Amino acid sequence: MPIKDIVPIADLKDIVFGGWDIFPENAYQAAVYAEVLKAKDLESIRTELENITPMKAAFDHNYAKRLNGTFIKDTQTRWDMVEQLRADIRNFKEQNQCDRIVVLWAASTEIFIAPSAEHQSLQALEKAMKENNTAVIPPSMCYAYAAIAEGCPFIMGAPNLCVDIPAIWEFSEKMNVPIAGKDFKSGQTLMKTVLAPMFKTRMLGVSGWFSTNILGNRDGEVLDQPENFKTKEVSKLSVIEQIFEPEKYPQLYGNLYHKVRINYYPPRRDNKEAWDNIDIFGWMGYPMEIKVNFLCRDSILAAPIALDLVLFSDLAARAGMKGIQTWLSFFCKSPMHDNEHQPVHDLFQQWRMLKQTIREMVGEKEPSYLD
Repeated sequence: MPIKDIVPIADLKDIVFGGWDIFPENAYQAAVYAEVLKAKDLESIRTELENITPMKAAFDHNYAKRLNGTFIKDTQTRWDMVEQLRADIRNFKEQNQCDRIVVLWAASTEIFIAPSAEHQSLQALEKAMKENNTAVIPPSMCYAYAAIAEGCPFIMGAPNLCVDIPAIWEFSEKMNVPIAGKDFKSGQTLMKTVLAPMFKTRMLGVSGWFSTNILGNRDGEVLDQPENFKTKEVSKLSVIEQIFEPEKYPQLYGNLYHKVRINYYPPRRDNKEAWDNIDIFGWMGYPMEIKVNFLCRDSILAAPIALDLVLFSDLAARAGMKGIQTWLSFFCKSPMHDNEHQPVHDLFQQWRMLKQTIREMVGEKEPSYLD
């Protein structure tokens, strides 16, 4: 049965869309600029899109130096940024007569920052925000805090540190709010989480995996900055190591060389091209090669993931779930997890986790495939 016939997922007719942006154009103008959808697809909903106008974004140029946003909030501190975002959420909810709000970050990848003392507790995080410690509090963290403070599920769609800190885990538990993420799994990494489990299941060795991408949209432009790419690189590199478990299978995966590159190439716009060269070896160590050339449309792959994450996060909130939603790892490149657990990257294991969570909601047991 379709999942929507098993659990009460919100109907698309009942959803109101809105958001923040660092540019003032409405959703129709932004869609035309992005050149993802053709005119024939946009014109049929032009009026609806033109009515979606952005709120001013909380933005710090230091976290995305390739972007020069003009439609941004005037804030004195990170705490001020949080308060303005909270007010936006309340106003949007009231103006659109919404019962519930879900907040999803689908903005750019921020520069890499490592966890610090300010991230280890809610008290320390709030102190850093009020003291305007911009070196450790990126804008995305302010969005996450604001959403949770307003009782809204929050989803991190980029590889930013943001929700991967004890302070946010503590806050989400305290406020009984689900959080999910991070980094939409839509293209090259999706392929890795399918191929790598196959290699491991068949005990095929892998000596090298070289991945490169060309991308011409605004995401590609931001990732052309080394500090921003490092954030994405960490997210993409962690996948196959967790699946292969080289410490358990050193002869098969102990000497694996894994390299990931992303190159900004404006002519491609949103049409990303990913190449993978995989050097494998089989029985008696004989080498073989696999080449994957994935010509994909970045936003076309990501949009349904974003919508599913919103629908499932809303469902989780109504079901009384809070904190890290491990079952939503199926959609994410770098699944959220606390310090006591390891993330699951295998796409098929992730799908089983999602289905099992749905079954538990309605009191069903997992089916047995034994006669």
